[in-house]
Amino acid sequence: MRTKLSSFNFNLPKELIAQYPSEERDQSRLMVVHRSTGKIEHKVFKDVLNYFSDGDVLMFNNTKVFPARLFGQKEKTGAKIEVFLLRELNPDTKLWDVLVDPARKIRVGNKLYFEDENGNDALVAEVVDNTTSRGRTIRFIFDGTPDDFNYELSRLGMTPLPKYIEREPETLDRERYQTIYAKEMGAVAAPTAGLHFSRELLKRLELKGVNFAEMTLHIGLGTFRTIDVEDLSKHKMEAEYFKISQQAADVVNKGLENNKKICAVGTTVMRSIETAVSADHQLKPVEGWTNKFIYPPYDFSIANCMVTNFHLPKSSLIIMISAFGGHELIMEAYEQAVKEKYRFFSYGDAMLIL
Repeated sequence: MRTKLSSFNFNLPKELIAQYPSEERDQSRLMVVHRSTGKIEHKVFKDVLNYFSDGDVLMFNNTKVFPARLFGQKEKTGAKIEVFLLRELNPDTKLWDVLVDPARKIRVGNKLYFEDENGNDALVAEVVDNTTSRGRTIRFIFDGTPDDFNYELSRLGMTPLPKYIEREPETLDRERYQTIYAKEMGAVAAPTAGLHFSRELLKRLELKGVNFAEMTLHIGLGTFRTIDVEDLSKHKMEAEYFKISQQAADVVNKGLENNKKICAVGTTVMRSIETAVSADHQLKPVEGWTNKFIYPPYDFSIANCMVTNFHLPKSSLIIMISAFGGHELIMEAYEQAVKEKYRFFSYGDAMLIL
């Protein structure tokens, strides 16, 4: 029997969608779900320390969110245009896939001007294609170094908060909509399960003997795409770039050999490692693209626990969580989360599934 999308629906009051992060990263709430017993505990995130011991492994996604929202003007008419940078296609020619709003006003050959706070044209781009499924392709006309270009983007761009955060980005978002271990620039959305880890908490986990492994998956807008088919076997995920190094694979495989906890911090880590499983159920180093969609029933090969946030009804994320935690148990946990007024989505609270 095929899994149905409607099985992953639940009533989510709008007021539970977090509009701001918790005051301190590790002070958000933590729901702990035990798959073996069905027990559900209510904790604070820093209590995650108590569930890991010497030799266990936490795997993080070290992608870094770039300020992907730009506001410019169309040449001649001066019409205001919002440009959302999706993916750099060619660093040498500054070619990008973008979404533009309003799209109807943009044609191939149009130039867009992006001003700095002094009213100077800091960046200029030309529309080179308007037939892509993603929206538009633009080329930035820029003579400086890649570092100079990235500096201009960071100066002009705004933090790409998801649409369900119904406010304009603020100064605090530059820091808080980014994990403390973010390194590899390329994501338009944060790997939000990692937002709860503070430097102090990571240090305390390290002192306890917990090992860390890092991989990279650059999150695109496909993460927020709605599923519009009832039969989940017919849903297609958008491909996202990811990379797992030999060093990270070695750390994880050593943990597996010693029967330790292997914890995927976030759904992006889980998708990546499940894409990179060898024939003997080890993690292998990989660099490439994944469009893996995990839905029940699914046999997980690497991770035996995971940290995740609370997700949207009928999203690919809650479907993956249900595949890992068990559909009935996860839907019960979500029912409790609503009842106990947990905060949902990117800036919301966390769940640890053991």
